[in-house]
Amino acid sequence: MPVGGVTALKLKPITGVRIGTSSAGISQTDRDDLTVFELDPKTHVAAVFTNNKFCAAPVVLAKKHLAEESARYLLINSGNANAGLGKAGILTAQTCCAELAKKVNARETQVLPFSTGVIGEPLPVDILVGSLQSAIDSFSKDNWPKAAKAIMTTDTSEKGCSRTVQLDGAEITITGIAKGSGMIRPDMATMLSYVATDMPISEPMLNKMLKEAVDVSFNSITVDGDTSTNDAVVLMATGAVDISSINSPDDPRYQVFLSTLKEVCCFLAEAIVRDGEGATKLIKVRVEQAKNVSDAKEVAYTVAQSPLVKTAFFASDPNWGRILAAVGRANIENIDVDAVSIYLDDLCIVESGKRSSDYTEEQGQQKMNQDEILVRIRLAQGASSSTILTCDLSYDYVKINAEYRS
Repeated sequence: MPVGGVTALKLKPITGVRIGTSSAGISQTDRDDLTVFELDPKTHVAAVFTNNKFCAAPVVLAKKHLAEESARYLLINSGNANAGLGKAGILTAQTCCAELAKKVNARETQVLPFSTGVIGEPLPVDILVGSLQSAIDSFSKDNWPKAAKAIMTTDTSEKGCSRTVQLDGAEITITGIAKGSGMIRPDMATMLSYVATDMPISEPMLNKMLKEAVDVSFNSITVDGDTSTNDAVVLMATGAVDISSINSPDDPRYQVFLSTLKEVCCFLAEAIVRDGEGATKLIKVRVEQAKNVSDAKEVAYTVAQSPLVKTAFFASDPNWGRILAAVGRANIENIDVDAVSIYLDDLCIVESGKRSSDYTEEQGQQKMNQDEILVRIRLAQGASSSTILTCDLSYDYVKINAEYRS
């Protein structure tokens, strides 16, 4: 169960988006594992993908198709990554796109494929293709919750979010879903997420907004430091609301809409960390007073991904020396260790590079017993900051991943 418990999804439909799901039985038969998005022809689509050099066949093909023409359909399967298979994987992805295109009277290049699951095993094309019609037949604007469940792998709960904002007297809606629990470390955004809005937005602005939103959300989380081969974030703007399009960052509506988009993406990113495999605590690592944002992020990630730090949090052990050591080994040009301060929430544990004179083990224990903890690190080098979300490392993380293919 995610840290903080499970909240029922209340997702608003987006005019211009219909979704269908079905059970192909790719790796399990307990729930749907195939999802198809149908987009209105005037929809603009932007996407960012994993930077893993062994990126999966669907990533390769989705990038290619997106560069060639506007997407009309998204085809997503869980249970199999279609990765690490060379040319055979590409052929499989092409076949799946072609078969869906035939059934919906579209071009193959109008279909973007996405897969998630086990790496290195052939995707069973026949059973996937055999389940396409069932997904198509279930098309509905209200199927966002079903899609949120169908794209899951080791997730323990669905992840979704809707927000509205008033622009030019009209109500604009943004709805998004995501999957992710393990193999989470951004080198883009290590998971799958699909976000849509009815706001008219030009394609260049959509791409710009997506990159800005991803940077502060999906690219600011880590569960285990592993970047997946398959991950993608897709942003779709149907333009269904009858107001003028956002075509420039100078448009006063740009920042208003972007702020709401960031809110949706940050919610989804946090939901992934809360559902980190075996997680029992949500930890925010905030580095302040850094020389630049790059240094702040490097220090934050070094702390957030330290197995010793993460296991101390799992044990609720106020072993602050592990945090101190992680800060000291961060790969940045210079740290004045005598100026560093570290806090657990508002409790100062390290001051001027050494244990705070006011700190007691009992105080530290009180903070470490919490389910949600803020680690604040002040470098006293500048005015830049960065916050990274992570979780603890538990026995269950090892068990889940040791038995992943069992």
